This record gives sequence, C-alpha cells and structure tokens, in this order.
Amino acid sequence: MWEFMKTYLVAFGVFAAVEGTWLTLIAKDFYQKQIGYIMSSSPKIVPTVFFALIFIVGLVFFVISPALAKDSWKYAVLVGLLFGLVSYSTYDLTNLATLEGWPSIVSIVDLIWGATMSALVSTISFFILKR
Repeated sequence: MWEFMKTYLVAFGVFAAVEGTWLTLIAKDFYQKQIGYIMSSSPKIVPTVFFALIFIVGLVFFVISPALAKDSWKYAVLVGLLFGLVSYSTYDLTNLATLEGWPSIVSIVDLIWGATMSALVSTISFFILKR
C-alpha cells in the first residue's frame, strides 16, 4: 500500500505540473477561441479534483506500477500513450457525437494532448521513482 501511495503522490505532483502548464500557459487561448461560448467563467474545482484523483489512480495502477515492476521506461511511454488516448477519447468523442457545434479540432487536439500528457506523466514519474 505504501508503494502505491508513494507512486500516486509522485504521479499526482507531475500531473499537476504538466496539466497545469498546458491549461494555463499553452492551450488557454486555444480553448477560449474554440469553445469559449460554452466555457464557465471559472473552472469548477470539485469535478476538476475528482477527475485528477481518478485519472492518477488509473495511471498508477495500469501504467506506472507495471512499468516499475518491469523496469521499463518504454512501457511507461507506450502504455501511457494508450491510456491517455483511451481516457481522453471517452470525453472528446462523446462530445463530438452528442454536442451540437462541438469543434472537431478540439477533440483532435485533446486526444493528442491526453496521450502525450499521460506518457509524459508516466515516464517522468517512472524516472523520479527509479532514483
């Protein structure tokens, strides 16, 4: 249990840094331009925190812990990419299928970002925990 919690805390910190950088510095204007007409004036903290808590559980359980057990950063990269793609697909492709006017470009960018972010968080966490 301690190993899982240690891995979780490291991954959560890495996730917060990577995702925070994306949302506040890199993609903020993109999302505002594409879906600003439906964005809340300020993010809702509770759902945001729940997403992060649940996403990191999945990342640790399905990606980072197995990568550590296999001693394979390549596993962290590849399975991290897949986990992020699957996770972000559930949101973005559902929006694309059900919301009138949802921009395809948002889904494309989000799928690429979700896969990339998940691989980054998994790999960085792997290397931190291997030290």
